Amino acid sequence: MAKIVVADDDVDIRELVVFKLRQGGHEVSAVGDGAAAVAACLEERPALALLDIMMPGMSGLDAARALRQDPATARLPIILLTARAQESDVEQGFAVGADDYITKPFSPRELASRVAAVLARSGA
Repeated sequence: MAKIVVADDDVDIRELVVFKLRQGGHEVSAVGDGAAAVAACLEERPALALLDIMMPGMSGLDAARALRQDPATARLPIILLTARAQESDVEQGFAVGADDYITKPFSPRELASRVAAVLARSGA
């Protein structure tokens, strides 16, 4: 399956996401902030990045911007996973280049389905 970088500062959510993705056969690297996510994506060349928006230091939005600006990761599929559910938040997420936007709380099944759909669209 695919290599995925997961960034979330909430350990419980990060562990749930990692568990569900590994259960689906994916290879997962988990980090706790946006800067670590960008570094992991540049180093590991994953097929997908799953980023929380509200993290200390570099937010998921800033990480997504950084990934889109680097030629090495400009086409990397990105899913934002966040508690921010206002229409303006969703618009902002897509404006920075996210391929999908999942709001918390989320269903682990829905997460797995959306990951599969984004990976299929990207050809990964």
